[in-house]
Amino acid sequence: MRAVCFDAFAGPLRVATLPDPSPPSHGVVVRVHATGLCRSDWHGWQGHDPDIRAFPHVPGHELAGTVAAVGRDVTRWREGDRVTVPFVCACGACPPCARGDGQVCDHQTQPGFTHWGSYAEYVALHHADLNLVRLPDEMSFSTAASLGCRFATSFRAVLDQGRVREGDRVAVFGCGGVGLSAIMIARAVGAHAIAVDVSPAALALAEAAGAELCLDARDDTTGAPTIARARAVRDHIREFTRGGVDVALDALGSAATSRGALESLRKNGRLVQVGLMAGADANPPFPLHLVIARELEVVGSHGLAAHAYPRLLGMVREGRLDPARLVTREIPLDAAPDALASLHTAPHPGVTIITP
Repeated sequence: MRAVCFDAFAGPLRVATLPDPSPPSHGVVVRVHATGLCRSDWHGWQGHDPDIRAFPHVPGHELAGTVAAVGRDVTRWREGDRVTVPFVCACGACPPCARGDGQVCDHQTQPGFTHWGSYAEYVALHHADLNLVRLPDEMSFSTAASLGCRFATSFRAVLDQGRVREGDRVAVFGCGGVGLSAIMIARAVGAHAIAVDVSPAALALAEAAGAELCLDARDDTTGAPTIARARAVRDHIREFTRGGVDVALDALGSAATSRGALESLRKNGRLVQVGLMAGADANPPFPLHLVIARELEVVGSHGLAAHAYPRLLGMVREGRLDPARLVTREIPLDAAPDALASLHTAPHPGVTIITP
């Protein structure tokens, strides 16, 4: 198969011909029709994920396609079935799985991290009967691929972890795929959304997704994020909402956005940390005195278990959510190395889909 791979952390990315995967006894091989370009893959390439231990390695974890081969113990799936999958594949046997929390499975596998991923023509997936999600016939592979990490993660972050309800005010820091998804989902349940980013293009997409206030976090003079500008953004949010937002999401994952999100909350508000805290931002200083004094909640959000997808797909089918609107470009596999390498310095607004 043709696949994007790298031979060392932060080393050159290349398209190579690699051996086709075989299905595990409990798994399948999927022919990849679409896969998302995600910042998590950039973190993996940079060496920020301890699960990547062997080279060459193939990134990619947001995917949709058709079942190409089936393991001997699989009972629910056949060749040709149209499927997607959460980026966390659960084992089904550990205590978190028994509670229905497969997204934090003790023995999880993640394509693109624990094994070769979906920047390829084929990808192997584990525990297929538990983890695969059947696609509606009317949903394109491109739209389905955008669900697997960013949209599904935001769905649980907003509705379950953040407990956003009609009338709530929600601030979203970082308007990449996760943040734009969060804005769309918050608006779908009748909440009011505020968007914060350093990219005018991203803020324009946030406005189109339903944000009623869009704040540029760059300093007017330097054109870069500064502490003073971050404080001004926080103060603007607190003034606009007369005391702070009910829920704030850090959808980027940095010391600055995490703190800014926390400081934008009203008393008794909730911070949902969605963006990965990695590299230099893995363990940032954090104002716990505000958590105590304002009785704030701080929760994480790590994906969406496969059994929870019907509610998400139902809202898409009803027209309440339209994730296809967030897909702003599709690129071939040969363009993926450059696109992944540029994610940190020159990210493309919206969601990019690779079509192997």
